[in-house]
Amino acid sequence: MSEQTRESHVNATPEEPDVVAARLHLATGFLASERDWVVRRLAALGSRLRSFSDAQVELEISLKERHGAAQRVTLECWISRTPRLHVVSTSTARELAVVLNEVRDELIRQVDDAKTRTEPRNNRARRPSSGADTR
Repeated sequence: MSEQTRESHVNATPEEPDVVAARLHLATGFLASERDWVVRRLAALGSRLRSFSDAQVELEISLKERHGAAQRVTLECWISRTPRLHVVSTSTARELAVVLNEVRDELIRQVDDAKTRTEPRNNRARRPSSGADTR
């Protein structure tokens, strides 16, 4: 392993943007020149999406009415599994950096909720039986 490769591996974080970059499609309202900045802003999604294969996940972000009173960013995520999951998060904040943080955080929350709902029941903590007298 070369010194540069070893350094990049050691300095790697669980929120590397590569995971998001491979799956993100910039739709209406974003310029191609903004892609790297958007990917870095959404990088925290990577740790939540790593449990799915690349082929299972699609991400799309769009921006309507840029700099207008009705500015709106929508981040969508499709996860191909049974059943197929479609998660949408939106924000109307004025600052683009704030908007990206809001849609990222909301999508993380929704993906986490979906993972929790689909956990096998035998992996959940067992609760004591309500009929037993513990005195």
